[in-house]
Amino acid sequence: MYGRVVQRHLRLAVIVLAAGAGSRFGGAPGAKLLADLEGRPLLEHVLAAARAYGSATTVVVLGYGADHIERAVAWQDELLVLNHLPERGLASSLQVGIDTLRALPEAFDGTFIALGDQPRLRSDVMFALEEAAHRARRGDRPLVVPAYEGERGPRNPLLLLRPAWAWVDDLEGDRGLGPLVDETPDSVLTVPVPGSMPDLDTKGDLERISTT
Repeated sequence: MYGRVVQRHLRLAVIVLAAGAGSRFGGAPGAKLLADLEGRPLLEHVLAAARAYGSATTVVVLGYGADHIERAVAWQDELLVLNHLPERGLASSLQVGIDTLRALPEAFDGTFIALGDQPRLRSDVMFALEEAAHRARRGDRPLVVPAYEGERGPRNPLLLLRPAWAWVDDLEGDRGLGPLVDETPDSVLTVPVPGSMPDLDTKGDLERISTT
């Protein structure tokens, strides 16, 4: 598997952001995460990748449609938390996730940030980011992002090392970590990886992903 780390060097969590309304997709708020892809909900594909990676802890931030999502998904040992103000945007869900990790007794070196509506999340990409972060650990680039071949700009999942967690506190709106990546290029470690990370915003996107 590409970039797989045989010996784990960092203790990393995963935060899955799954609080959005998914208004462009249609249906009830939050319904996109339960849309069927290959016989199971979109969100379960993301959780499967996090499990395959073997994260120390996986925090899933729910918001819109939380009750329905909680009943419909086959959970394992994920920690579910609620963003009570999901209308404040992606940044608010990031803050809920980071605050949850801060409150846990475990000492984490960092956390991956994954989106619940990106079912093509891959554990091999996560291993590659971990390996790159370990090699550059003594540096000052706590934002580790994959650059997929043929795609412009950094993509998900983003690895946020512990020194950068405080930066999340000041984020606002629906762009999440995008502003940090754009405004602090000297803090970003970009890791080339194969494949792609398709966005899934509409039912048409789901049809295209289903055929690839």
